[in-house]
Amino acid sequence: MSESIRVAVIGAGISGVVTAGHLLAAGIQVTVFERNNASGGVWLYDKRAPIEAQYPSPRPSASQEYVKDAREGSERKILLHAPPGPCYESLTNNVSTPLLETKLNTWPEGTGPFVKHHVLKDYIQDTSKKAGVDDITKFGARVTRVHKDGPTWTVHWSTLSEGQDPVENEESAKVLLLGGGVSSLDIATEISGTADHVYQSTRNGAFDLPASALPGNASRIAEVEAFEISTSTSTNTGHLPLTVHLKSGETLHNIDTIILCTGYQMALPFLDEYNDYGVSAAEANDQVLVTDGTQVHNLHEDIFYIPDPTLAFVGIPFYTATFSLFEFQAIAVAAFLSGVAQLPSTASLRTEYENRIKEKGLGRSFHSLKDQEQPYVEKLIKWVNTGRIERGLSLIEGHTQTWITEKAALSARLQLIMTGKLSRADLLKRPLEVGVTA
Repeated sequence: MSESIRVAVIGAGISGVVTAGHLLAAGIQVTVFERNNASGGVWLYDKRAPIEAQYPSPRPSASQEYVKDAREGSERKILLHAPPGPCYESLTNNVSTPLLETKLNTWPEGTGPFVKHHVLKDYIQDTSKKAGVDDITKFGARVTRVHKDGPTWTVHWSTLSEGQDPVENEESAKVLLLGGGVSSLDIATEISGTADHVYQSTRNGAFDLPASALPGNASRIAEVEAFEISTSTSTNTGHLPLTVHLKSGETLHNIDTIILCTGYQMALPFLDEYNDYGVSAAEANDQVLVTDGTQVHNLHEDIFYIPDPTLAFVGIPFYTATFSLFEFQAIAVAAFLSGVAQLPSTASLRTEYENRIKEKGLGRSFHSLKDQEQPYVEKLIKWVNTGRIERGLSLIEGHTQTWITEKAALSARLQLIMTGKLSRADLLKRPLEVGVTA
């Protein structure tokens, strides 16, 4: 790649910060676009209630379609420009901080393994400052479109000048949570002090936490089969005008709030020319990025867009130690764009991608690195270091032995949680060594 290239990084969460940091270290000119007024990504806590998206949203494009509410004018405009993220007041990390530490920055002395969201946010912002990323970030810039013009990419963005003070959300009496994973349990615990009762509906999935972990005023119920919307206008009880039908045959009434804890659809609205929402994942061609929202297509190692690797993504895999995993991806991007590491031919990338589809199948699990994180990183770093050796550069270290030991300990703890032998609260209070069988 040319030494005079310029790179646009979209987003200043941890993936954007480490990517920009390593690009800067490689001597590349970088501009970061962040729609919020600070870095931190999903760890930025914002009390404001967002403008609700259309529900149900059977296609990713619906993520840009919003319902009307009482907030109009400048307030609505601000909320749509940079919506509050998914961070809730009691949120903590569930992957220990030693596993998350990046090469660009260390945790402050005395940081515990499991901390509140503001500690994670502070770490990202401190990393951004120390790596020089703050200086090249356009804050308050929402990217609206990205497209290729000849050999270069063009980025369109919008800005706002107005501010908005946070507002408190209303409390609800009866709350229905859909989903049984970590976020559902955390939210149930957080709202248990203000809700009369919390219902948690699950499909008994492989990653549902035990019902015994729920607070005292919460109960596990069967999977929702349907919502029956009432058309009657004779009464106004203040509750949601619906009846919840469960697959067990039971029904729920007088629900005040429904919270979806069911994951998300992948959407890239600013790359709309590369999306085809009208087809299934199985019908994706060799150019499309997003179809039904279950995965991002045509990426080499979940990073490089196979038809044009100058378009790269950092932060797509899940079931990982996010901060450190995303940094290894960022190192790979910097190695390629700086010319240190060379990708194989397009045909080779395509063959490898198709073999991966045969192995993993299409859909949500395609980007999962559960039990595969270490070999994934080893492969990336081996590729990067091959190029560095050829140029007489020092080698990049992959996972350290300390990281590997900590990862084994965390896996042991999580197994105890999934089998009901350890509560999530206990996990956050005390460490367990590898081999503990509580």
